[in-house]
Amino acid sequence: MDARRMVERLRAGDARALARAVSLVEDGVEGAGELLAECRKFTGNALRVGVTGSPGAGKSTLVDQMARWLRDQGKRVGVVAVDPTSPYTGGALLGDRIRMQSLATDEDVYVRSMASRGAMGGLAHAVGGVCDVIAASGREIVLIETVGVGQDEVEVAQLANVTVLVLVPGMGDEVQALKAGVMEVADIFVVNKSDCGGAEQVEAEIVAMQGLAERQDSWVAPVVRTVATTGEGIAGLMETVQRCAEVKRASAADRRSLRQAQDRLFDSASAALGVAQDETSFGITGAQLRLDHLGVAVKSIAGARDFYEMLGMKVSHEETVKHEQVRVAMLAMGESRLELLEPTHGDSVIGRFLAKRGEGLHHIALKVEDVDATFARLKENGVRLVNDEVRVGAGGHRYFFVHPASTGGVLMEIVGKG
Repeated sequence: MDARRMVERLRAGDARALARAVSLVEDGVEGAGELLAECRKFTGNALRVGVTGSPGAGKSTLVDQMARWLRDQGKRVGVVAVDPTSPYTGGALLGDRIRMQSLATDEDVYVRSMASRGAMGGLAHAVGGVCDVIAASGREIVLIETVGVGQDEVEVAQLANVTVLVLVPGMGDEVQALKAGVMEVADIFVVNKSDCGGAEQVEAEIVAMQGLAERQDSWVAPVVRTVATTGEGIAGLMETVQRCAEVKRASAADRRSLRQAQDRLFDSASAALGVAQDETSFGITGAQLRLDHLGVAVKSIAGARDFYEMLGMKVSHEETVKHEQVRVAMLAMGESRLELLEPTHGDSVIGRFLAKRGEGLHHIALKVEDVDATFARLKENGVRLVNDEVRVGAGGHRYFFVHPASTGGVLMEIVGKG
C-alpha cells in the first residue's frame, strides 16, 4: 500500500480511495499507521461535532438535517455513524446510509457507518482515525453519531470539538441528563421532537441543573429545541454549534498561552535574577536558587485545605501576618511548599486580588542564599521591585517582591533565610 499515493487520490476527490482508506484504518491492517500519519498532515481545522443521546431520540434524523443545513452553506461534510454490531456479520446492525438517502448522491457528503464492535462509550475504537481520514479528504465538518447506549456515552466528548446531547420528552431522558458524566460532556442540549408535550419540562430541568456542570471554559451549555422530521430549529442549532466552537477555540488558545507563560516562568525568573550556569553580573548562581513555594489566593483556608489534604499534603505552619492583612497556611509539597493566602480584610492585597481575579495562583517564591545582597543587586540593575526594603513575613522568613513587569508577567517573591 502506497500511503502517500492513496492520500493524494482521496484529496483529489477520489471517492473509492477515500472509502478504501477508511476501511483500512477501521480494520487496523498493516500500514494503517503510516496512512494515518499521512492523513494527519492535511486534517487542518476540520470541526468535529459529536451527536449523542438515547436510542429513539431522533439522532440520525437530526444528523441528516444538520448535514443538509451545512451543504446549503456550501460546506463539505463527513458523517460517521456508529451502530450496534451485528451478532451474525460483525458489521453495523443498522446502516445509516439507508437512513440518509437524500444525501447519497451528493459527492461533497461522505457517510460511513461503523460497527461499535463491543466498544463502550458509544464509539468504535477506530472512530478517531476514521475522522482524520475524512477530514484529510477536505471535509470541513465531520458529524459523529454515537450508538445511543445512555449515560456511558462520554468518549465522544474527548473526540469531538462540540458535543450535542439529544433528549426527547416522555422517555425519561430528563433523568438521564442528570446522571454522572452526561451533564459534563454536553456542550449543547437539544430537546428534539419538541412539538410533543413535555418539551418545556425537559428544558426547565436541564436549565435548573446547569450549575452542576463544571467547565474549564466560559461556555454555558444552552438548550435548543428542534423537530428533526421537519427541520424546525436546525438553523438555530447549527449557529449555536458554530458559536460554541469559536468560544472553545478561544478558550483553548488562552490555555495554550497560559501554558507558554508557565513554561517561560523560570526563564523569566532566571533573566530577572541573572541566574546562569556560571557566575553572572548579578552574582547569583543556579545552585543558590530554588523554588521555595507557590502562593495561592483563597477565600477560605479551611475550605481549600481539605482538597490538598486529600492528596496527602499536610499543613506544617499557619499564622496571621498582620501587616499584610493575610492569614497563611503552609503545606509541604516535596522539597517546596504550597502557601494558601486568605485575606483578613477585603481591602488587603489578597482581598483586592480575589475581588478582581478570583481564587488562583498569586505568586511564586524563589529562595536565595543572601536575600539582602540579592535585593541590592536587582535594585542596582534597574529591576522593578514592589517593596522598598526587605520585609519579615510568615515563619520569620525575610522577603521582597519583584514586579511582574520585570519577570514576564509573574509576581515573584524572593525569599531568604529567617
